[in-house]
Amino acid sequence: MTITITAFEQSPDRGKGLARDMRVRWALEEAGQPYDVRLLSFKAMKEPAHLALQPFGQIPTYEDGDLVLFESGAIAFHIAERHGGLLPDDANARARAIAWMFAALNTVEPPIFDRSLVRILERDEPWYEQRLRALDGTIRNRLADLSRHLGDADWLDGAFSAGDLLMVTVLLRLKASSDMLDDYPNLTAYIARAEARPAYKRAFEAQLAVFKAASAV
Repeated sequence: MTITITAFEQSPDRGKGLARDMRVRWALEEAGQPYDVRLLSFKAMKEPAHLALQPFGQIPTYEDGDLVLFESGAIAFHIAERHGGLLPDDANARARAIAWMFAALNTVEPPIFDRSLVRILERDEPWYEQRLRALDGTIRNRLADLSRHLGDADWLDGAFSAGDLLMVTVLLRLKASSDMLDDYPNLTAYIARAEARPAYKRAFEAQLAVFKAASAV
């Protein structure tokens, strides 16, 4: 049975690869696994059929036989554990790669995602500038730490792993809305290396094709 994931029928990122189904598409491409995509409108995401799969009415979800998963990080982890290419065979290296998956989603992503929401939802509030400065300070601290760790290496810990996959998707969200990454040349080169991977390119083109098709209607 072919894996089925859900994605936006018309993504708010305009096909730029920022929607979280991109993580799952990329992981499946790296693992060499075919998959189908069920596209959902914003209305359908809040209806009972989808809420039975994703209690919070979001995307993506993952269905493989009788297994249903939600949360992009959990789905990427499942794919990495089940298929080769995204987690090292060595037990210690594997544990470190998983730690980087958690770091991407728990340490680096929250202030970046909050910043994107603040810029949309709180721009007219009196606290906007102060809130944005605080978030920018936190993000710069995270970037400095990440840049220092990466140094001259290609990837976070040896070979490319699911930790890099998730970290790059987080950094791409920041790249799309800020020039902060320009201060960290090794991080911009890190992102470029990931974007050059054939699996990334296939996932990006697949997501972009959905937006183009929806826009042409």
